[in-house]
Amino acid sequence: MVSHEAVIVSGARTAIGTAYKGTLADVDALELGTGAVAEAVRRSGLPPEVVDDVVLGESLYGGGAIGRYAAIEAGLVNAPGIAHNRHCASGLAALQTAASSIIAGMDRVVVAGGVQSSSTAPRTDRRVPGTDDWEEDWLAPSHRETPDAPIRDMTITVGWNAAVKAGISREDQDAWAFRSHRRAVAGIDAGSFEEEIFPIEVTRRDGTRVTFAVDEHPRRTSTLEKLASLKPLHPEIENFSITAGNSAGVNDGAAALVVTDRSFAEERGLEPLAVVRAWASAGVPPADTGLAPSLAIPKALDRAGLSIGDVALWEINEAFASVPIAAVRDLGLDEDLVNVLGSGCSLGHPVAMTGARMVLTLTHELRRRGGGVGVAAMCAGGGMATALVLDVPAPA
Repeated sequence: MVSHEAVIVSGARTAIGTAYKGTLADVDALELGTGAVAEAVRRSGLPPEVVDDVVLGESLYGGGAIGRYAAIEAGLVNAPGIAHNRHCASGLAALQTAASSIIAGMDRVVVAGGVQSSSTAPRTDRRVPGTDDWEEDWLAPSHRETPDAPIRDMTITVGWNAAVKAGISREDQDAWAFRSHRRAVAGIDAGSFEEEIFPIEVTRRDGTRVTFAVDEHPRRTSTLEKLASLKPLHPEIENFSITAGNSAGVNDGAAALVVTDRSFAEERGLEPLAVVRAWASAGVPPADTGLAPSLAIPKALDRAGLSIGDVALWEINEAFASVPIAAVRDLGLDEDLVNVLGSGCSLGHPVAMTGARMVLTLTHELRRRGGGVGVAAMCAGGGMATALVLDVPAPA
């Protein structure tokens, strides 16, 4: 039986924009996704005709096969496309699907990633069943709503519930968010994101053109005092600790990675940047969504034949600061190795893009450190989480 191994040979992402008022506010998901796919393939040096498929995560964007759209526009006409939706984990799920197909021996080259344009996402309505009334801004649910897990308010369903159940204070969350901003800004200043970001030309509404190549969401002026002064998002709830400062941003961006079979990469003289070792997903009650990474991470490590002590770096998405704090405490992780270049609270969280961005950032940072095992993990709406284990070799 032939053994196949999935390796990442290239990747690219846009810089992350702040939704509605940022640089990418008028660039839709179709354009963002096309750009990321085209650049990832260009960086691989592979001809378009060898790409077997394009898998793109999309979330809250209104449906459609965005993977196929990007494939056509990027010149990969012979590659079909898939739209993946696992809410916040959509970009990570897309990479897992690509790796699955390669390990199974069904495909040799798959482009995978995710794209989010919160600024231009369509708003839908529907007729309320049993009535002639129309519900405006209807959001397709991930679960049946309950008082402790509202479908429209993740500050409660994810952030607050995780903080309460894990005993995480407002001060803990603000301190984590502050450090996230400091790390992201330090990474920008050190050029740590330059390998993964490709510049794009954006035409503003006044007709001027700018080159966008630096994440714009991190706040250089953030301080613990400023974070502590922010009002809780639900002041009517006693001791509510979730604020705009210790939550992820609302953002725009796209990321894509080229995944191939190792033997194919070797035949083409391509250097594997990372090996996809294993992955796992988990489900919990929707009200426990923010705690779910603590289940997915050990499951993925077990499948890889590894333990927590084998992991050199972690990316655990900061949908809210309470989420990685809960995982760190529950699993006994070294927080100095978690989100070393920032995460959702600072870089932002373009929902369907984030998982692919995390893998790209993790891969490049591990290469700078001489290689090692990395884990990317995140919770996702409706009581889900997923984790992926990478093995990054030392650069040749």
